Amino acid sequence: MEEREHVLTILKNVESTLKRKNYTKIKSLSNQIIHNASIHQDPDIISTAVIIYSLSKLLEQEVYKENRSWDNFYNQYIQHLKKAVQLLKKDDIAEFRQEIDLIRKLIQGLSGKLKDYIKDVFRKARINKASKIYEHGISMEKTARILGVSLWELAEYSGKTKVADINLAVTMPLGKRIKLAEEIFG
Repeated sequence: MEEREHVLTILKNVESTLKRKNYTKIKSLSNQIIHNASIHQDPDIISTAVIIYSLSKLLEQEVYKENRSWDNFYNQYIQHLKKAVQLLKKDDIAEFRQEIDLIRKLIQGLSGKLKDYIKDVFRKARINKASKIYEHGISMEKTARILGVSLWELAEYSGKTKVADINLAVTMPLGKRIKLAEEIFG
C-alpha cells in the first residue's frame, strides 16, 4: 500500500477524534485520504476513505443509536478499526485488508432499519468518494470502476454537486487553433 504512513496518521486521528465526538472532523479526514487515493489510485486507501466517511455519516444520525443492535455494531466497528491501525503499523497489508473487509461485513449481521440505513450510507459514501476522486481529474469511468458504483450514479451525483462543471482542460477557441495551425504549417 502506497502512502501507508499518511493513512496510518489519519486513522490514528480518526481514533482520537471519535473520543472527542467531533464527527465533522472525521468527514474531513476521509477527504484527506481521498486526495492521496486520487494520486495513487490505491484500492486500500479508497476503501479506508469510504469506511471513515461512512462512520461520520452514521454518527451524525442520533435516531439509529437507539436501535438495540447499534452498541454492538459500533463497538465491533471500532475494534476492527483499532486492529486495522495496529496491522498497518506492522506493515501487514494483507491482514489490514481483511480488517477493512470485516468492517464492511458487519452490516450483514444487522437487522431491520439499521441494516438498510447502513447499507445506504455505504453506497452513498462510495458515490461521494468517487465524486471526490473524479474531482481530482481521474476519468469518470475509471473512478466508477474503482469504487464499484455505476457511471449513472457518479454522473448524477457529480452533476448535483457541480463537479462536472469543473473545466479540467481548457482548450483554445476554434478560431485561434486554426490560426495557430496555419502559422505552424504555413
